[in-house]
Amino acid sequence: MSEHKINKVIIVGAGGIGRAVGLLLAEYADFKISLFVGDRDLLTAGEAAGWINEGNTKEIHATAFQFLPGYENQDSNCFTNADIILDCLPGTEAPRMGAIAKRYGTHYVNLTEYVNETEQLQRLSKDAETGFILQSGLAPGFVNILAQSLYKKFVVKYKNEQVEYIGMKVGALTEHAESPHFYGFTWSPVGVATEYLKNAWIVDDFKKKTVPSLSGRETLIINGISYEEDYTSGGAADLPDVFSGIAKKLDYKTLRYPGHYKWIQSILDQVPENEEPVQFLERHMLSVIPSIEEDIVVIYCVVKGFDRSSCLRSLEKAFKIGPIKVGKATLRAIQSTTAAPMAECARMLLSGKYKGTILQSYIDPLEFLNGPFVKAVYFPDHAVYLPKEMRNAVVRVAV
Repeated sequence: MSEHKINKVIIVGAGGIGRAVGLLLAEYADFKISLFVGDRDLLTAGEAAGWINEGNTKEIHATAFQFLPGYENQDSNCFTNADIILDCLPGTEAPRMGAIAKRYGTHYVNLTEYVNETEQLQRLSKDAETGFILQSGLAPGFVNILAQSLYKKFVVKYKNEQVEYIGMKVGALTEHAESPHFYGFTWSPVGVATEYLKNAWIVDDFKKKTVPSLSGRETLIINGISYEEDYTSGGAADLPDVFSGIAKKLDYKTLRYPGHYKWIQSILDQVPENEEPVQFLERHMLSVIPSIEEDIVVIYCVVKGFDRSSCLRSLEKAFKIGPIKVGKATLRAIQSTTAAPMAECARMLLSGKYKGTILQSYIDPLEFLNGPFVKAVYFPDHAVYLPKEMRNAVVRVAV
């Protein structure tokens, strides 16, 4: 991108993630921006813009605007000449926002793990002249790119493209949790309920397949702490397609404290026949599980396989991230770990190197992991370099 161009960035959705994306862009962008924040409620948009303006140290000024669901032509002046739309709305809004981005000729980035909406956007954006990066948050998003980075390192180090297992695990948790649920809400309750009930895509015996969520519970120890892990929907992104035929087994699982999933199953066993399970589970969880501001995000990725002498090898990476200071404000762990990948994807699109549909497997791990937003949140003390020979290790895309 030109160092003199001022990139018009539109954030739609002024909740916690929208605010975090705006603050990270204002504080760490190595390119010039003008920032606009939209929401269905103008007061909420104004509060978010004010929070970004007060929180950054770079004198970036965000402007608020109102954007009402179902009214695509209102406030059209805001989208005119926009360079990129960052969609922080609920996932059900993604196809509509993607259509607006295509009509106005802007780049587009979203966060949603919803499969049907992602498939609609793939059809919409396949012939677009601008770039559409989909599923660009924490999981799906960062964890998928981290897994690909580990796979590339494994291929170069152990000279074997076929691996036994690729595992991606993420937990948005609290430092403390009480019985019987052993959990505290740190993000959308309906999102939690949905990921517990929609099917998950995995690779098993080198073949892509679906499995019911919460049907693969196991125990995992990370940095000496025990967690439960189980299948949930959406977090694998397009990696089951990419690694079908390459990985004997691949999955995404959500991390929780021991005892949580047993409690969830006891609730699901009570769902009446005439009631929608997601709504029933969400309502029951909200009645007993508190929402907690002080949060942590735990991430674990592993690639296992055999080297050329048939010795089983493993490469792994783990993170435990808490609230962080950005500018003059503090972001919760779930905010920063979700927003940083989205901001990084925006930076990559504004470089002009991408167009059409870009899924997580298409993103260069070297560029992504060494970008300013991801480094600030995930690797604040050092860069993440891949040796030159690892940069050319190719992940084959199944067709």
